[in-house]
Amino acid sequence: MKNRVFPLTIISLFTLISFVAALQTPHSAQVAFASMSQDPQDSVAKEVPESCPVTKPTAHPFVPPVPYPILTGPDGFWFGTEKLWIQLPTDGTWKGLPHYRPTDTAFRQKLLWWREGYDWHDYQPPLKVTGKRLDFPAPPLATDEHANGGWTDDRDHPFIVVGIDIPTLGCWKITGRFEDAELSYVIWVTQ
Repeated sequence: MKNRVFPLTIISLFTLISFVAALQTPHSAQVAFASMSQDPQDSVAKEVPESCPVTKPTAHPFVPPVPYPILTGPDGFWFGTEKLWIQLPTDGTWKGLPHYRPTDTAFRQKLLWWREGYDWHDYQPPLKVTGKRLDFPAPPLATDEHANGGWTDDRDHPFIVVGIDIPTLGCWKITGRFEDAELSYVIWVTQ
């Protein structure tokens, strides 16, 4: 009988000490602990917050050199220089990105990059894409092992394509590097 009472006494004392410690923890700390345990995806707004400086069209937008396409869709604009450019959404938002596979938690986006003089025969161009979340700690985005060359139907407009996997929704700074050129922009990723 004595052996059964001792463990029950220890468990009861531990429970009492834990309860008293919880009562003494300030409410603000309890709220902070609770918010740290929440998934940051739950708090991502549908609209771009003021704290996310998304890249928007300027008064004098970039115009690609001849023979590259000058027009974009109604919701896009060209951003960059002759050394490296990309089409971005005018509202600075990527909405409803898919997952590469149904089991993936990351959001998939294919990026088309352009560079004056790029030869589409270069099937693995030296484009490196990186990205980091600006508004909340998150792992960096992942990219395909290498970029690939692509072209439009007439092959006069070669481009570079690379897939990225964005681990979380939120405010992301994406950077592309190709030899001597570097281009960065900020995008809001939401559902």
